[in-house]
Amino acid sequence: MQATTLTERVDELLDGPRPLPIVSAGDPVLRRPAAPYEGQLGDDRLDRLVRAMRETMHAAPGVGLAAPQVGIPLCLAVIEDPAELPPEVSEARGRVPQPFRVLVNPSYEPVGDERAAFFEGCLSIPGWQAVVARPHAIRLRGQDEAGREIDELFSGWPARIVQHETDHLGGTLYLDRAETRSFSTTDAVIGRWSHPTPAVAARELGFTLPGQSIGEAPSPAP
Repeated sequence: MQATTLTERVDELLDGPRPLPIVSAGDPVLRRPAAPYEGQLGDDRLDRLVRAMRETMHAAPGVGLAAPQVGIPLCLAVIEDPAELPPEVSEARGRVPQPFRVLVNPSYEPVGDERAAFFEGCLSIPGWQAVVARPHAIRLRGQDEAGREIDELFSGWPARIVQHETDHLGGTLYLDRAETRSFSTTDAVIGRWSHPTPAVAARELGFTLPGQSIGEAPSPAP
């Protein structure tokens, strides 16, 4: 996409209704690698887009949103997580509050071999969730909205959020990494599988978790 066309698309989006419309799975923009951000929008337009994405993320509600999810094929994402959960759930999932962050041209690599598996959803795939095993800890590199370099370690749920949103920028959805036997409606996850870990779901739906042998029955969640 040419820069002129891109800026026109962003202007059209920002002049439209709020919150911004979220693109659903099936749209090619979610399956194509996004272009690196190299200042194409200028500071003012970038700031307006970031604020609109944050508003849209809050309204959804969600804890992350990538630019392709609002139809803009740029390597840009926002994350923020109040992590307002019961203590036992937060502890089991390693979920701690994350302040609002803007990720520009992010990339990540695993740190260590530990993997963690939990149900994930996506604002572009409303009404469904599935268990995804991801590296427990990662190293994130990229820039922030002011062009400052980012080189940080993330672990637990914050690492999962960063991986999920960064994957969007490469055209990857959580569906591509999910345990297919775990696919459940959000209502089913809330009604049946709302345990701190997906161990009960793994036993009842017949899939394995990291560190578990095929055919091994996982222990029930506490």
